[in-house]
Amino acid sequence: MSAYILRRLLLIIPTLLGIMTINFFIVQTSPGGPVEKMIMELSGEQDGALERITGSDQGDMIGSSTDVTESASSAYMGSKGLDPELIKDIEKLYGFDKPIWERYVMMLKSYITFDFGDSFFRNTSVIELIKEKLPVSISLGIWSTLIIYFVSIPLGIRKALRHGSKFDIYTSTAIIIGTAIPGFLFAILLVILFSGGNYLDWFPLRGLTSDGFESMAWHEQILDYVWHLALPITAMVIGGFATLTMLTKNSFLDEISKQYVITAKAKGLNDKQVLYGHVFRNAMLIIISGFPAAFIGMFFTGSLLIEVIFSLDGIGLLGFEATVYRDYPVMFATLYIFTLMGLVISLISDLVYTWVDPRITFERA
Repeated sequence: MSAYILRRLLLIIPTLLGIMTINFFIVQTSPGGPVEKMIMELSGEQDGALERITGSDQGDMIGSSTDVTESASSAYMGSKGLDPELIKDIEKLYGFDKPIWERYVMMLKSYITFDFGDSFFRNTSVIELIKEKLPVSISLGIWSTLIIYFVSIPLGIRKALRHGSKFDIYTSTAIIIGTAIPGFLFAILLVILFSGGNYLDWFPLRGLTSDGFESMAWHEQILDYVWHLALPITAMVIGGFATLTMLTKNSFLDEISKQYVITAKAKGLNDKQVLYGHVFRNAMLIIISGFPAAFIGMFFTGSLLIEVIFSLDGIGLLGFEATVYRDYPVMFATLYIFTLMGLVISLISDLVYTWVDPRITFERA
């Protein structure tokens, strides 16, 4: 097992390198980057746009040059009327004065030491931004995933054992309704009903904690933390809860109908011994295999709209805004971190396989 773990750890390096390389060249060669965005701001004479350059009097250059060459103005859309020297300064500001291969090598060298540089459009380092937003994403991701798995798996098993009963029919109806309602729509409904929308004002609508959180007693901090997370986590749980419950039920139903279950009962084993001694470890493998994707999804894409609706400033919202504003350092840093997390969690999933079913071995893998 130790040899397999070592091989998987070593495999993370080329996998991570390949993902970062492909995304780097796709993003860097796509039109509409930070240089184009700044040029559009300057061309539109937006206030304060020049403050991001070097702080000098380069604003006087806008429109002052009457002999802009065609080659300089055609390099970027909307650059006509801007001094070529100003465009060069903008390129230098964002590092685009260097060839793409040089930028690529610089990124790899920096990312090895987790040095993600500074944000293009925020006056702070990327690592500080991530540290600031991470508590929200960790809170939403971990608690939502734990609740989904700890509720869905027992419920799915019970539905499989009582397939066709009234319990199965009623819970399936609730699950279908939960699947039909998008998480963000359910979140809006929760806000309207319980967060001062039109009815009750039981839960806060903004932030992860209340003002004065640091001065509270430890039990008050826990209650305040749960109070703020109750609605967003409920909204996130609905969709994943429905999907995982049905996946668990179908997986166990498929295993219960197999011949080895009939053989085990014929040998005198009771239902509980058959379920947890034989069926459980086989049925759980497909559920475990989907855990890495579900966990990362909860951290990033799954929480984006929830963060917006409940005014929670997390990694999901940060990544979305970085994409909109072409903030490449933030985009690549979040991609790097979540890819690395996904690869590590995938390795942990394989180790859980061996715990659930000791017959599985990776010694020859």
